[in-house]
Amino acid sequence: MQILVTHGVLSRTRAFQFSGWQLGLAAAALGLLLMLASGAIYHFVFLKAARDGWPVVSSLVKLIVRDEIAQRDRYMRDNLDAIAQRLGEVHAKMVRLEAMGERLSSAAGVKVEGIRSLPGASFGGGKGGPFVPALGGPSLQDLSQHLGRLDESAEQHTDLFTLVESRLLEVRLKALMMPSVRPVEGPVGSGFGFRADPISGRAALHSGLDFPADVGTPIVAAAGGLVIANEWHPAYGHVLEIDHGNGLVTRYAHCSRILVQVGALVKQGQAVAEVGNTGRSTGPHLHFEVLLDGVPQDPVGFLESGARLLAERAPRRR
Repeated sequence: MQILVTHGVLSRTRAFQFSGWQLGLAAAALGLLLMLASGAIYHFVFLKAARDGWPVVSSLVKLIVRDEIAQRDRYMRDNLDAIAQRLGEVHAKMVRLEAMGERLSSAAGVKVEGIRSLPGASFGGGKGGPFVPALGGPSLQDLSQHLGRLDESAEQHTDLFTLVESRLLEVRLKALMMPSVRPVEGPVGSGFGFRADPISGRAALHSGLDFPADVGTPIVAAAGGLVIANEWHPAYGHVLEIDHGNGLVTRYAHCSRILVQVGALVKQGQAVAEVGNTGRSTGPHLHFEVLLDGVPQDPVGFLESGARLLAERAPRRR
C-alpha cells in the first residue's frame, strides 16, 4: 500500500510505502489505544458521574450497577440454596449415624454419657430431623454455623465408633483366648467330677471331659495360645498342653499323634493332634482338661461361657 502526501506551499510530494504486516501492527496499536481511552473515559467520567450524581450519566450507571448486583445476588442465592439442601441431606445421614452409634455402643457395652455431655452433642431427647432453612433462605453465616455443628458431631461419632471398634476387638480377642471351641466333635462320654475309676473301680476325681472318637480323629485347639508341652506321660500317654495366658492352660491327653511342637503359636480351631488310646486308657478317646493356675476346672463352664460371650458380643444385624 502506498500513501502520497503533498505540501501545497513547496509543491513537494512524499510517498510512504506500507506493507501488510505494518498495517496490521498499526491497526492493533489503534485498537489498543481505543481500549485504553474507553477505560479512561469509564473510570474518570462514569465513575465520577456516579459519585457526583450527574443527571443523565449517573442514572445510567446506577441502572447498570444495579443489574449486575441483582445478577450476582441471584447467583449467590441459588448457590446458598443448593448448599442448604446438601447440608440437610448430610444432617439426615448424621441422625442415622447417631442411631447406629447408640446401637453399636450398646452391643459393645460402651457408655456414651461422656459424649452426650460435650457441647453441641445431639444425643438423646428425641432430637433430629432434616435441616429446613427458615423463610427467606439461610444466610452464609447460618450455613457456616450449621456446617461447624455437623463437623463437630462427625468428630464425636468418629471417636465413638473408634471406641466401639476397640472394645469389640478386645472382646473378640478375649473370646479367642478362652477355650470356647470343642476340641472334638461328638458327645461327651464322661464329665468332670467324682466317678468310679474305669480301671480300679474306686471313686476318684475325673479332672476333665472325655470325648470318645476313632483313632486318628482330628483334635483342634479350644483357644489360641502357645504350645508348652508335647511329651509322654504314664497316665496321659501322648499329651499336649497349650498356654492361653492369665494362668489358663488346656491339656489334650491319650493322643495317637501330636501335630505341633513346643513353642509353636496355634490358632483357635487349628488341628493340633489326633485321637488315640495311649497311656492309662480303656479305649480311643480324648481326655480334655482346663487348668487355671494349675488347678483343674470344669471345661463345660468355659466352653459354654465362651460360646455365650461370642453370641452376646457379636454385632447384631438389623
